[in-house]
Parts: sequence; C-alpha cells; structure tokens
Amino acid sequence: MRIVIAGGHGRIALRLERLLAGRGDEVAGIVRKAEQAEDLRAAGAEPVVLDLESASVEEVAERLRGADAAVFAAGAGPGSGVGRKNTVDKGAAVLFADASVRAGVRRLVVVSSMGADPDHPGQEVFDVYLRAKGEADAYVRGLDSLDWTILRPGLLTDDPGTGLVRLEARTGRGSVPRDDVAAVLAELVDTPATAGLTLELISGSAPVSVAVKSVAGN
Repeated sequence: MRIVIAGGHGRIALRLERLLAGRGDEVAGIVRKAEQAEDLRAAGAEPVVLDLESASVEEVAERLRGADAAVFAAGAGPGSGVGRKNTVDKGAAVLFADASVRAGVRRLVVVSSMGADPDHPGQEVFDVYLRAKGEADAYVRGLDSLDWTILRPGLLTDDPGTGLVRLEARTGRGSVPRDDVAAVLAELVDTPATAGLTLELISGSAPVSVAVKSVAGN
C-alpha cells in the first residue's frame, strides 16, 4: 500500500511511519519544514514538504494521487494559540479531506481527540481546540465519497506501548501511549470495515489487532 500522512513529523506520525515502512508499505509524510525531512527518511518515509496552512486543495491532492490510504495526524501543538487551532486542527483537516476526495483516495483515517465536539463551550485555548477538532470531524463525516474512520485517543503519553488497548465508540476517560495509538492507526488503515466509525482509544486489555477486529465486526 501507499499511504500519505499529514503531519508527518508529529510524535504519533513518526511512530506510524516506522510501523508502516517496517511491514513493507510505501509511506510519504507531509511536513511543513525542509529540516524535518531527514527524520522522516530515518523512519522509512518519503518526506513531502508542503504547508497545509497555505496550500491549495489541488496542491495537496497532487501529493495524494496514487495513494491507497491517507492519514491526518497533523496538529497545531500544545504551545500554539487559538488561531492555529482553527487553521491546523480544523482548517488543515478539512483541506486534507477535500484533497483526498479530489485525488480519488477513498480511505481516510483521522486522528482527532477525546472530547472533540463542535458545540464544546468556552473560549480557553483547549476549548477552542476541542471545538475545532469536533468541527473537522463533523465535516469529514459528511463526505460520502470517503471511507473515513475517526480515532479519538485519550491523554497521550510517551510511555512504552503495551499493545493492549480499549477501542470503542465510548471508552470513558483514560490515557494511552503514543506507541499504541500508532499501532491502532496502522491496523485501522488496513481495516476498511471500520469505515464510518468514530472510535475512542485508551489503554486496556485487548491486543490491538483483536480490538480493531472487534469494532469492525460490530
């Protein structure tokens, strides 16, 4: 498979690139800065330098053409302000989804956030973030020409992955290592039967492959 990842230098994305490349997939990661390219090559991915905050739909679609699947893993990051929550966490996600449609890439997996809600109240930065993520998710859900899956992890940690997770429509609050988020994403990309699902993810007791097969069978 050829898989294109938006936000290719993110901490989840780099882990995902290593997993996908390690199993023999062809992986490309979209990054904003040329100096990030070497880290992607070390992870086994082809770097594609493109700023999703200023690119056009056609420019992104050109990078997506020929892909079997796309993953949106971009984010403005914890140090960013309100403006970039809207331009990256919402705007870039919408742009990437539209570009996937234009490029004919049906399979799209989106990394969202637990608590994402287009009607989330409040004006603090984290409130705006959850609202932006929720608005992006709602937009993706409205695109009938995509086989989308939305993944909403709990509190992210850099603890070593255990390979044991809880993946359901509603899990309740909890944490999850980025290693395990990447493992679930790799499995979701390969499981089109999860299309149309919005799933929450925390650490749990089910092996990743079992957890994904379980939701795919529901």
